[in-house]
Amino acid sequence: MPVPVPEQQPGPEPQQETDAERRRRRAQFLRDLAEARELRDRVQPRRAKTARLRHAMRMRTFRW
Repeated sequence: MPVPVPEQQPGPEPQQETDAERRRRRAQFLRDLAEARELRDRVQPRRAKTARLRHAMRMRTFRW
């Protein structure tokens, strides 16, 4: 027996966010991401070291 799906109630149009709000949210997201990476690197130093070495190798072999 199919389950009835509630219909979407048409609400007011979502406000377009301003560029400043979008940049502020993006900056906060990037700060949180960097903080999470730092925490992971502190908790797993061996993995962080191998990641750094891999990144350095990629940068050395990159062709401009």
